[in-house]
Amino acid sequence: MKKSILTRVLTGFAAIALAAACAGCGNNNQPAATTTAAAANSAPAAEDNSWQKVLDAKKLVLGLDASFPPMGFTDEANNIVGFDIDVAQEVCDRLGIELVKQPINWDTKEEDLNLGKIDCIWNGMSVNAARAEAMNLSEPYMKNEMIFVVPGNTVVKTMEDLKGKTVGVQTGSTAQEILEASELFKDITVTPLEDNVTLLNQMELGFSDAVFLDSVVAYYYIAENNKDYYVLPGNLESEEYAIGFRKNDQALRDKVQETVKAMKADGKLAEISKKWFGSDVTTVK
Repeated sequence: MKKSILTRVLTGFAAIALAAACAGCGNNNQPAATTTAAAANSAPAAEDNSWQKVLDAKKLVLGLDASFPPMGFTDEANNIVGFDIDVAQEVCDRLGIELVKQPINWDTKEEDLNLGKIDCIWNGMSVNAARAEAMNLSEPYMKNEMIFVVPGNTVVKTMEDLKGKTVGVQTGSTAQEILEASELFKDITVTPLEDNVTLLNQMELGFSDAVFLDSVVAYYYIAENNKDYYVLPGNLESEEYAIGFRKNDQALRDKVQETVKAMKADGKLAEISKKWFGSDVTTVK
């Protein structure tokens, strides 16, 4: 009986010693958990087939706010037209694919992109830190200023005169972010609406005193519609436009970027810009 107990005790000690020795073993004497984590970190990244998917589908689905002249908007014949649309169409023609123009709610554009409803956001989209974090952005292709527009017969002549006034701004836009972060914000009433054209119409009807928006939109709209509007001197901020892709869609982003650069080099981009702005205002290098 005593011998049996002693045998069990010795066997138990041997098992413990063996387990300890195994725990100390591993590649380069690392703990097993560390070795597993290192293996996971060194695993190859998922293959980027974003361009191949578009090529196989033979179409690029472009998301836009279809009321953002002159970048992308709906004309009187109910066709979606604009500077960005012409550039995107040329890109797709050169790549041998169809351009599909998909109007979206600008306030939920990132969600539509990530859900795969669209392949890119291409519609005078301003660059900011949040968008750079959420999307894979192209190189900027145009500069823009954020300005105030007021009716021509108003007493408001400077930004200082806006204190106590109502200012319209597009919901979900960088214009809204810039306005709400400004010193002026605490002294005005902000009225967000879905698109800039509606905002300008509401201002003309007397529902607001000013609209805060992109300069390219303001100057085009005033000239195209012969409006008696006044642009206040100065701006709150300058910014740049870029195309937005899903974060991991590097191949698609690069293919579009390469094509836009080729259009800059051969003069096609300048030709499209002169059609809409009277000169080449693009900043592509």
